[in-house]
Amino acid sequence: MSSKLKVKLLRYTPEGEKLVASAAKLCYSPVGIDRIEEHLDEEKVDNFLNMLMDLGHESPIEHITFTFGVEGVSRVLTHQLVRHRIASYSQQSQRYVKLDQFDYCIPPNIESNQKARELFVKAMEEDQTYYNEITDILFKDHFEELIEKGYDEKSARITAEKKAIEDARYVFPNACETKIVFTMNARSLFNFFRLRCCNRAQWEIRELATEMLRLVKAVYPTLFKNCGPSCLIGPCPEGKMTCGEMIKVRDKFKNMY
Repeated sequence: MSSKLKVKLLRYTPEGEKLVASAAKLCYSPVGIDRIEEHLDEEKVDNFLNMLMDLGHESPIEHITFTFGVEGVSRVLTHQLVRHRIASYSQQSQRYVKLDQFDYCIPPNIESNQKARELFVKAMEEDQTYYNEITDILFKDHFEELIEKGYDEKSARITAEKKAIEDARYVFPNACETKIVFTMNARSLFNFFRLRCCNRAQWEIRELATEMLRLVKAVYPTLFKNCGPSCLIGPCPEGKMTCGEMIKVRDKFKNMY
């Protein structure tokens, strides 16, 4: 069955904006570490952060992290996501999790075309059938082999199933739904949003990035005030490949709340 994107901000550094302001304060003043948080009330933290964001001084924001839980996304998306290397990832394994009925993601252009959607769904259903049949064939071979090697029946079944689905999973398509938990520091998120909120980013990861930005802006609005695609605070970097909708894009992200 088809699945829909779900994004949850699981954890984030508490008092993160104050921590960033404290780290930055150490860079700009002679104060020692015992006093870097002195007099940093809400107003001063806000002023400090606004100054940092306007100057583009991003190194202090590496001290805070955000952990997201995501489901209803395809393997197409996660192949792109893990290219952002300054992050930590934990993804649902097709090697250990048997998918008795796998969910899948349907691209909007296929969803909106009846004939294309019918063919797509048929392909997904056939993939599940082939997965089940291949799993059963391989399970039988592995089970018999393990019994011959002296395994007890319970251990043979568990091991045989794992070995069977490890190979049968190769039949699954890129559309196969997956779940992932990942952690990024704020500076990595800045870069992620610049690249993936852009209209030229692939539609699925752009949808994810936009929702992630909405969640982090809700908790730390000053820190992420200038976040979004590159054209939000400067010229479009795409040159001849620009989407040509810079004003519309700026309005979208400036008015996110």
